[in-house]
Amino acid sequence: MDSTNTPPVSLTKKARKQLIIQQVNIHTRITYTELVTLINVSEDTIRRDVNELADDGEVVKIKGGAMSIAYHYGHDSQTYAQNNKLVIAEKTLQLLRDDMIVLIGGGTTIREFIKKIPATLKATFITVNVLSAVELLDKPMIKTIVIGGQISAYSQMTVSGEVFEYLSNIKADLCIIGTNAIDPVNGLTDADWETIQVKKAMIKATEKVAILAISEKLNSSMKMKIADLQDIHYLITELPASSPELQAYKAKNLTIL
Repeated sequence: MDSTNTPPVSLTKKARKQLIIQQVNIHTRITYTELVTLINVSEDTIRRDVNELADDGEVVKIKGGAMSIAYHYGHDSQTYAQNNKLVIAEKTLQLLRDDMIVLIGGGTTIREFIKKIPATLKATFITVNVLSAVELLDKPMIKTIVIGGQISAYSQMTVSGEVFEYLSNIKADLCIIGTNAIDPVNGLTDADWETIQVKKAMIKATEKVAILAISEKLNSSMKMKIADLQDIHYLITELPASSPELQAYKAKNLTIL
């Protein structure tokens, strides 16, 4: 993963583990390959560190890498940067209107947003994420549709053929998704091919796209592209819209909230 925050060339084991936890929490999940590049040690060393962190309950092991423990249902108290995500959630509410059809993804920021949706909102929410669907059940006036199929262990999204068939036949008013990395030049990127294909289909199936991202994800990129910034309409972070950090994104004609 490319990032503006380059770590020292050589780190102690404790510092390596702290950096792994930080990167997993910022980007939700990260591969061994990306950690090897970032930390400049062997993959065997990274695997040992991740195994120990998993045994200590600091991260969750997934195929080829590690995932934030807060991404799993029931770990709300461990949500990384929760105060910033609450700010993002509050800002996102202004995009909602009664009778909308909303496509929504998953993740801890999305989860905080769903919790803040007013109980009086009448809308249809379509999701590819089971945990988002569970949160939406608490909203009495919202009709929730889960697109079924095989669930990815990487993203916890449904990623099989049914998803693409369903999305190809709808046009939602708004798509609300998170991202693991966003950059003014490289756009939205991720490391998992299946997740990327589903997010591409979601973006294509909607009129407007809103990206929710804590500022620590800004100016970072992963190896595969989801979309250019020209393909999205709103970028919502915890920062004030006038922040210097967001000027490069404003130049892409994004609405910054």
